Amino acid sequence: MSKLQALLFDVDGTLADTERDGHRVAFNMAFEDAGLDWSWDEGLYGELLAVTGGKERIRFYLEQFNTDFEKPENFDDFVKGLHESKTNFYTQLMAEGKIPLRTGVERLIKEAREAGMRMAVVTTTTPANVTALLESTLGPDSESWFEVIAAGDIVPAKKPAPDIYYWALEQMNLTPEDAIAFEDSSNGIQSSAAANLKTIVTINEYTKDDDFSDAVVVLDHMGEPGRPFTLLSGETFGQDYLDLALVHKIANA
Repeated sequence: MSKLQALLFDVDGTLADTERDGHRVAFNMAFEDAGLDWSWDEGLYGELLAVTGGKERIRFYLEQFNTDFEKPENFDDFVKGLHESKTNFYTQLMAEGKIPLRTGVERLIKEAREAGMRMAVVTTTTPANVTALLESTLGPDSESWFEVIAAGDIVPAKKPAPDIYYWALEQMNLTPEDAIAFEDSSNGIQSSAAANLKTIVTINEYTKDDDFSDAVVVLDHMGEPGRPFTLLSGETFGQDYLDLALVHKIANA
């Protein structure tokens, strides 16, 4: 076994397919609620994912895709209010159980917990979004399973900057060699790799064409017994679903 001590999980796209069916839908609900005629379809939202952070994504949309919009004088408050509304709609969608965890995620997290493995969430999404997803999928006490919730604006520079990973490792008193990250996107792997973390990537429809050359393993999903993953790159030692033993092997390779 390796000296692996902690699993560091991204959220959006990694734990659940929240982007297309969660965040995008919630943004559109917030726009409609504010009387705006904006609508982010799946194709446009894929382009907006080039930028991490909800408030940043709204600004990017107005800078690149809706340049005719006349910004109000209190533009910062306008963006902040829109994002808060979006978060409320998102947590509502989560509470209604609209978005399940991805294949293999619940099994791996519960196995890690039973084994006493330290875990953290490392994401650019807001803490409220993290809570909503965890409680709606893993149960009301599940946030406590994670030693650190590194989320939202806790550091100024969001992914692809490595700052959020640096912060999480510091809070846990760990070195990069003590942990392994789980990501799904180009911004995510750039962030974790810059923090010198080995990273397992599970792609999704939005990120399948991203550059994951810095990942140690790239899969289509974590897999389940009887529902194997597809290995896209790396070494999985003959196994066809990701369990804690395989994570140790990957970390120690």
